[in-house]
Amino acid sequence: MKNKRTRISAWMVAMAIAGLAMPLTACSNDDNEVNAGPQAAPPALYACGIGNTSSETRADGTADIPDMLFTEDDIEWFNVTTRELRFSDTMKPLVETIRPYWAVEFHLGDGTLFVADNFVNIIISRTYNDLVLCYGKADGEVADDGRYYLYDCYPLQFIDDEIVQANRAKRADQWAAFTSYLESKGKLRK
Repeated sequence: MKNKRTRISAWMVAMAIAGLAMPLTACSNDDNEVNAGPQAAPPALYACGIGNTSSETRADGTADIPDMLFTEDDIEWFNVTTRELRFSDTMKPLVETIRPYWAVEFHLGDGTLFVADNFVNIIISRTYNDLVLCYGKADGEVADDGRYYLYDCYPLQFIDDEIVQANRAKRADQWAAFTSYLESKGKLRK
């Protein structure tokens, strides 16, 4: 009788081990790597509006979540010479979406490419020594014509300033990744 109980116990232990092992082995592939489900989408370009202070919080005490402003699908093209960033007509205008003076953080996949220090309008009289997303264009007069530009500084008369050039040099690799990605998508003009 004792021998029969030992066999039944051994059989039950073997079944329990097999029962636990089945779900674990079902999650792996032939290379013994864990299968995390569907493959992640390829990196996508997108931008978020963020407050200029890292301590910005909502009324409930939680950190402010960046607003998604646009994705690569919203970008019609980017001109590397004029620095104009043209958006599709179907997109809601950024000037109606982004909060004034917020920074614009550009991402490629999970990584941050660079941050445009501020979202500014061409009538702003403040000086910025780093990248800005500028709305409007001044061709002898102020014109809010629905155009957006990624300028290395604002106003452009300070482009040769030492600080501006140093900031530009710091993001050279990220800028190259930005323009290369847009070129690979057929959205780069020269």
